[in-house]
Amino acid sequence: MRKLHVLLSLTVLLLGLPTAAARAADNGSWSVYPVASKIAARPYFTFSAEPGQTLTDKVSVRNRTARPLTFRLYAADAYNTARDGGFAVRTRNEPMRGVGAWARPAKSRITVPGHRTLTVPFTLRVPDGAEPGDHPGAIVALDEHVDHGSGSLALGVQRAVGARVYLRVGGPTLPALSVGDLRISHHQPLVPGLGDSTATVSYTLRNTGNVTLHPKAELTARGLFGRTLLDRELTRVPAELLPGQRVRLTESWRGAPQFDRADVTLTASAQDSRESASAGFLALPWLPVALVSAAGALTGVLLVRARRARARRSAPGRPSPPERPTPSRLRSSPSARP
Repeated sequence: MRKLHVLLSLTVLLLGLPTAAARAADNGSWSVYPVASKIAARPYFTFSAEPGQTLTDKVSVRNRTARPLTFRLYAADAYNTARDGGFAVRTRNEPMRGVGAWARPAKSRITVPGHRTLTVPFTLRVPDGAEPGDHPGAIVALDEHVDHGSGSLALGVQRAVGARVYLRVGGPTLPALSVGDLRISHHQPLVPGLGDSTATVSYTLRNTGNVTLHPKAELTARGLFGRTLLDRELTRVPAELLPGQRVRLTESWRGAPQFDRADVTLTASAQDSRESASAGFLALPWLPVALVSAAGALTGVLLVRARRARARRSAPGRPSPPERPTPSRLRSSPSARP
C-alpha cells in the first residue's frame, strides 16, 4: 500500500512569558531570543512606535544540537488558542495583518552550525494607517526538516520556536473586556447521596478593546434564600488575552447542590473593565421526583374511580313506569241476537 504523507500544522513553542524571568524561547534543540542589550538580556521584544515609523533590531537563533540545522525565518501575528487561550502564532502561509506583515528579517533562510548562534537583523515598518494599540507577534525560526511517522498514514510534523514581539502603536488605547454565553451543565446521581453532584460552567471571554489584557475571573453561586453555594477565583483564565481575541473556557464545580435553585454569576475584570454574566439551574433528584409524581398520579386515578363507584352505589333507583291497562273488547250476548 502506498504511504500517504500528511503535513501537520507546525507546533510553535513560545517561552519567555512577560511575568517570568528573562529567558529565551527554547524547545531543547534550538532557541530564539532578542540580542541582549547593554543593560540586560531580553526574553522578548518590546516596541513602541508611531504610525509611519521604522524600527530595527536583531534576533539570535542558537543551535543546541551537534548537527547543522536549517530554518525558515519569518515574522508572524499572534493569537489566543481556542482550547485554553494560550499564546500562539500564525503559520508562514496564513494571512498577516500586524507584526507578521510589517516585520522582515534580513534573511528568510538560515543554516546554523551545531552548538553555534547566528544573529539576523530585521526591520519593522509600521504603516501610516496602523491602528493604535497593541499588535502582538513573533519572530519565528521554523525547522525545514519534516519528521514523518510510520504506518500507512504518516503525519509530517514541523517544529518551530519564536521570540515574542509586543508592539504598541501610538494613539488612543481602550481596555475593554466582555463575558457572555454562560451555560451550565448539571449532573447528579439518580438517588441523592449515592454519588457526587457536579456542574460544568462554560463561558466566553472576549477582548473587545485594542490593548492586551490580563484578565481575572470569579465564579459565585447563590441558593435559595441567598445562601452562598460557591465563591471561587478561577485559575484557568489565560494570562494574556490579545486584542480582538475570544476564548471559550470551562470550569468544573464539584459538590454542586442536589436539591436547590442555584443562581450562578461569573465576573471578569481587567484593568478598568469589569463585566458579569449570570445563569441559573434547578437541582432536583429526578428519580425520586418521578416516582413521587407517578405515585401521585396513580393515587389520583384510584381516588377518581373510587368516587365514581360510590356515586353509582348511592344513587336512588329509578321507579318502574306504570302499566297501561289492556282495553277489553266488547262481546255480544247470545240473547241479543234476533
